Amino acid sequence: MARARRAAGRRRAGRVALAATTRPETPRNGRYEPVYTAGYTRAVTLLLMAAYTFNSMDRSIISIIAQSMKVDLALTDTQVGLLGGTAFGILYALGGIPIARLAERFNRVNIIAMALISWSALTALLGAAAGFAQLLAIRVSIGVAEAGCSPPAHSLLSDYVVPERRASALSIYSCGISLGYILGAVIGGWVALHYGWRAACVTVGLPGIAMALVIRTLVREPPRGHSEPATARATASGPTPFSMRHELAELGAVARALLLNWPVLNVILGVTIGSFAAYGSYQFVPAFFSRAYGLDYATIGLVSGFAGGVSVGIGIFTGGFIADALARRSRRWYALVPAIGTALAVPFYVLAFLQPDWKSAAVILSIPGFFQYASLGPTFGIVQNVVDSRRRATASALLYICLSVLALGGGPLFTGWVIDRLAEGHFTDLVHGGTLSAGSFQLACPGGTAAPRATAELARACAESLTAATRQGLVITVLLYCWSALHYLLAAVGIGRVLEEAATRRAASAAA
Repeated sequence: MARARRAAGRRRAGRVALAATTRPETPRNGRYEPVYTAGYTRAVTLLLMAAYTFNSMDRSIISIIAQSMKVDLALTDTQVGLLGGTAFGILYALGGIPIARLAERFNRVNIIAMALISWSALTALLGAAAGFAQLLAIRVSIGVAEAGCSPPAHSLLSDYVVPERRASALSIYSCGISLGYILGAVIGGWVALHYGWRAACVTVGLPGIAMALVIRTLVREPPRGHSEPATARATASGPTPFSMRHELAELGAVARALLLNWPVLNVILGVTIGSFAAYGSYQFVPAFFSRAYGLDYATIGLVSGFAGGVSVGIGIFTGGFIADALARRSRRWYALVPAIGTALAVPFYVLAFLQPDWKSAAVILSIPGFFQYASLGPTFGIVQNVVDSRRRATASALLYICLSVLALGGGPLFTGWVIDRLAEGHFTDLVHGGTLSAGSFQLACPGGTAAPRATAELARACAESLTAATRQGLVITVLLYCWSALHYLLAAVGIGRVLEEAATRRAASAAA
């Protein structure tokens, strides 16, 4: 009897606690009232943004400590680019699809929490690496773990938020990119200056484990299709029994929706090429401030973090809201906002990298991120709105394959390779035009600097060659944003029709 009373008391307490975050679900104006309150939905959005913040911070720490690590381990810029992009991106992409398919069937909150614990611990482990091979292996493992963040998180938010406000919600979530970069730059730069790059890895890695526990405790798994029209919500069914044939069919259906539809394909190409340029340039911005202006790591962290991160965060945050507001007139604004923003960013980036002093470069660099990153919310909103509720994690995973393999995997590697080639050319010109007798740049300047006993003339030739090459390599990379803007402009021609057809198709499917 006493046991029954205690059980009843626990049930009443549970109902009281739940009432703080839920309300009755009843049809209204063709749509169900949300199970979760608006305040709780905002809290979930912020918690998922926090997970993405750790995702971005742990991913970008390599760019912050790159110069210190390059000198310590005598790495080339191609190797730095490989660590910052390719090694991470390839396995990030390969892990994305299996994790996304699990997210279509199982608890997405658990998947995000487990992934966050894994990549945080591995980031801390980077500090124990003894050479390039170990760094490469750990970065590959981090890539697999971080694939468990955005696909299930996008799917979760799409079930919490109605289609007309998804771009805004996904913009808030995507602010984790800039917050993570700012925190990684400021904290990682300061720790690297005072305690070394290894300590910086441990410092930014371990706190993510605590955040994973918070998310697992506070975030609830919503019903699938919860934010869709009432008919779709009422007829939502559970996942079909697992079979490889069904999984391949689902992958094929999502791929057709994203890649065989001309307007949507142009959106995918626009964000992929833009991200290629972004990952490639931001990987070497901290190194640029060190090489061109001689700043220390802590100052570089502050400058690159706030100059790039703050404007990026504002652009990400406002881009989705602007697109949602303008889309009330015409849905083509979901593509026009990214097209205009990306094009406006180009001259500011080029001008920033050509400045003779670091203060002017930092001020100008604080502008273009606002325009360029306004594209993320509308882009993610389009991807979520053209597929059904049980295909959204898979759609995000396929998008992140493009962003990981082509953009993250190729961008830093491309920029690093260009810088190495340009540095070799500049060094050859200086050697042949002066009194130096030296071999190739990589042999004469290991890690980008001359040996301790080298002549002053050789040390100057190494520094000048690397500085000029870094400046030119960054300019070449950011010019790719023009190509990205063109694809978004092409997408604007038919994207409104595609989104309308997708909404009609979902409603018809639910009513059938």
